Amino acid sequence: MEAMRLTLNRHFPYYPVCDDDGVLAGMVRGATLFEKEAIEISAQAGEMVGVDREERTGGSWWLSLRFRHPWLQINLLTTFLAAGVVGAFEHTINRTVALAVFLPVMMGQAANTGCQALAVALRGLTLGELKPGREKALVLKEAFVGFCNGALTGVTAGAGMFIYACWKHTSAPPLRLGGVVFFAMIGACVVSGVCGALTPLLLKKFGADPRPAPRASCSRPSPTW
Repeated sequence: MEAMRLTLNRHFPYYPVCDDDGVLAGMVRGATLFEKEAIEISAQAGEMVGVDREERTGGSWWLSLRFRHPWLQINLLTTFLAAGVVGAFEHTINRTVALAVFLPVMMGQAANTGCQALAVALRGLTLGELKPGREKALVLKEAFVGFCNGALTGVTAGAGMFIYACWKHTSAPPLRLGGVVFFAMIGACVVSGVCGALTPLLLKKFGADPRPAPRASCSRPSPTW
């Protein structure tokens, strides 16, 4: 992984490998190195949803189940937590049932925003693009991006809520309901963006580095001269 980050912007056919004394030990083919890098980066998307890097399309069903099921149990727990938050406002939702219609929309939008921020932060850590001391700037950037995305999607969601409220003749004013959905979408996207950026940073800080672990294909490079 260290070699991949060092050669990210230096594309050569071969790369020299030296020992601790600076003596040439062998050569690594660039095509092989970049192939490994592509595999590691492509595995990140699956790891964020519980798909192990060792799982392949031709693998056994038992291996797929063993890799994926623990993630689903964890995801179920977080879903229960989200349901608990909704339950805390049950009285408000009962008074304005129309708001319940847009809860799945808001949750899905917030989840996508968080996954986007998580992917960017994890990619920066993996490729070495996120320099020490730049963590705060990354979190602020994702918060601002979340605010902008929340505002833009909030306009659409608020308009949809307004139309739905007018159609159903809700007791609450349609314009007020549209405003509630608009501001709720902004808040949800900002929070999810910040959480998505913070998750890999906090994992790294507490010793659980979220970057892909190096996979050694050989103990020592073979000389090619």
